[in-house]
Amino acid sequence: MLILYGGLFFAMFFRIFFIQASGQVEGEALAAKAAAKYERSKVITANRGKILDRQGQVIAEDTINYRLVAVISPKASKGTKRIMHVSDKEKTAKVLAKYLTISEKDIFDKLNTKAKNAQGNEIRQVEFGAAGRNISHGVMEKISNEKLPGIIFMEESKRFYPNGIFASNLIGLAQRDTQEGESRTVGKMGLESIYNKELSGTDGWVQYKSDLWGYLLPNSDKMVEPAKDGADVYLTIDKTIQNFLEDSMSKVYKEYNPESMVAVVANPKTGEILAVSQRPTYNPQDGTGLENSWLNQLTELTIEPGSTMKTFTLAAAIEEGKWFPNAKFQSGQYMVGNVPIGDHNDRKGWGTITYLEGIQRSSNVGMAHLLKLIGDDKFISYVEKFGFGDKTGIDLPNEATGQILDKYPINRVTTTYGQGSTVTPIQLIQAVSAIANDGKMMQPYVIEKIVNPNTKKIVKENKPTIIGKPISKRTSKEVREILTTTITSEFGTAKDFASKEYEVSGKTGTAQMPDPSTGEYDKRGKNYFLYSFLGMAPADNPQLVMYIAVGKPKLGPTEVGSEPTSKVFNTVMGSSLKYLNIKPHKNKITKSQMMENLKGKLVEDIEKEFEGNGIKTIIIGNGDTITDQYPKEKLEVLSGGFVFLKTAGDSVVPDFTDWSLRNVLTYQTMASANIEINGEGYVQKQSVKAGTILNGNKKIILNMKKPEENYK
Repeated sequence: MLILYGGLFFAMFFRIFFIQASGQVEGEALAAKAAAKYERSKVITANRGKILDRQGQVIAEDTINYRLVAVISPKASKGTKRIMHVSDKEKTAKVLAKYLTISEKDIFDKLNTKAKNAQGNEIRQVEFGAAGRNISHGVMEKISNEKLPGIIFMEESKRFYPNGIFASNLIGLAQRDTQEGESRTVGKMGLESIYNKELSGTDGWVQYKSDLWGYLLPNSDKMVEPAKDGADVYLTIDKTIQNFLEDSMSKVYKEYNPESMVAVVANPKTGEILAVSQRPTYNPQDGTGLENSWLNQLTELTIEPGSTMKTFTLAAAIEEGKWFPNAKFQSGQYMVGNVPIGDHNDRKGWGTITYLEGIQRSSNVGMAHLLKLIGDDKFISYVEKFGFGDKTGIDLPNEATGQILDKYPINRVTTTYGQGSTVTPIQLIQAVSAIANDGKMMQPYVIEKIVNPNTKKIVKENKPTIIGKPISKRTSKEVREILTTTITSEFGTAKDFASKEYEVSGKTGTAQMPDPSTGEYDKRGKNYFLYSFLGMAPADNPQLVMYIAVGKPKLGPTEVGSEPTSKVFNTVMGSSLKYLNIKPHKNKITKSQMMENLKGKLVEDIEKEFEGNGIKTIIIGNGDTITDQYPKEKLEVLSGGFVFLKTAGDSVVPDFTDWSLRNVLTYQTMASANIEINGEGYVQKQSVKAGTILNGNKKIILNMKKPEENYK
């Protein structure tokens, strides 16, 4: 017995020694098994970043909504004093039918789901499909207040697009996606997809040691890795200008029922895209229209530019010294070998006319004569300098290049007036920036900056970039002056684009479109063309450039192609210029002033200086010396504009009447004022009387109206 028990003792001793030394039992690691049994972890989901406009107003963000679940198994109530399952199905169905988009009968049938599924497993709870998802917080609270046993809510995150149809083909959309049992919001289209990695962020986690029942063990370490929220993407898009464009596009789309529409507004001084829209489009909030609108026409659509291309043919002729406005040519028809080139009035022409009149009448024959003066190779070199046939490099994927046909003489002639060769809308915007910006061609971009919300640091920022200088300042000015006459001349083809308040410069375009059934040019009449306009304003110093194209509109018997395009251009350009505080030309004062560092200077002296140049000063505080300013040093302020000067002491509420959103936001930031803005455009009413001492805690409500309502 002594030997037997002694042997067992030594065997147990060596076994314990082996386990301690190796940490394994039967080939399995004990530490790993213990960790699996007693360590718990939980994922902390990162918030998806926001997409915002240039003013910081939300275009896309995550929002919390709820999914309704009904517990139908009576076992859920066993061992508890409360009823935890749906006990009264008729009452529950009747109450839920008041809040859900599903009938009482369908709800009742769902609650009566059979106890087991096809695999023989018990069904403990049921859901109600689309009717039970995406429930708002308000509806969730109302249902909860009904105190229905067995009805529970699961919190979920969903992408929210508060503006509905709003640059949808640019912004794209993000949706919930479940992969390997994990559900998260994933970008599917547009910027949401392009910058999905930056927007998504990185999930965090919590890890701790627990007992068998999952409770945290006393004195155990708890490790937390915080989630890193996705980056916020700030666009160059201006929400107000974008809304002007969307409203106008929708009205014209409804009125003329065209096959397609595309429009873009940009700042020619910087290359920033301020607004872009197309039709058909879709609503990212509910996906309506998505099946007809996958392509981003701004960068992926190639079109024949039509006569808008004459803008750049004219620029090349002027730059080369081959423009003679008073010289004459025979209009109507021009032969390229054995191929006739004709003017748009069935090759009839207008007799012998000047080159200036040829531009005003949009003569194709005039362009053919200009090409002969410029020279084929030289002309094509200018086409390339303006960026046609190459990508602009805009910060968007899948950009098309278009194709400039120049192999044969006929190709080079037709390219002068925009037929045969193809371009993209964004190429036209880039090229026209050189006309509007004194010869400096600006690269277009839509991302202003990307900001890490966890550190507040800018991780990416775009700045204005001069992509080329195809023409001189003198040439660009002359082109603008000549294109102004296409609107003001008695022969002008762009009379519909005339403005009573701003001098507009630009060129209309009419391009043939292919027949989908044959691939050949559709010759069934005026309803089968692409009508466009490439313009800018104010003509002497353009602050905005805009391209609008309407494909195959349903025109009335007496209507012409410039009518639908002008309705969009005139409304958007006029409203946007007023919103930007660009004074109408009939009241304009040409004085301007370069800002210097004003800190420490006397308010009284600086105020008099600005007033002498027609610049309005807004004083924040009641001190004698300036502590801060806007615009900042080395920026130019035009007559009729605003300068904000901050001083020490109490401020009084100004008269906000006719202030634009931009000026309101500047004042709000500098004065730390609590301002709520209702509407868009110019301020019409304010809740706190002007002259009242500014109280940072008191909310000032400003009611705004769109410029078209203020300027009739």
